[in-house]
Amino acid sequence: MFRTAERDVHVCDAGSEWERRHVLFRDWLRQSSADRATYGSLKVRLAGQTWASMDDYADAKAGLVAEIMARAEAWAATTRWAP
Repeated sequence: MFRTAERDVHVCDAGSEWERRHVLFRDWLRQSSADRATYGSLKVRLAGQTWASMDDYADAKAGLVAEIMARAEAWAATTRWAP
């Protein structure tokens, strides 16, 4: 991740598992209005807090992200989704 005052940029190897997981998460949120709303609500609530580090913020989202990813993986398997 590259961070400047203007933006945060995530960089990964094309075709990597990291890329696959993040693109799947994005695509699943586009499909599931329920998960999109739940994730959005969590992010709004967390945005109002002060974090000692980005890791703390990521940890606060981890449980919900894992739940959503499980549903996304099931969807990917049944639809033959590919990035």
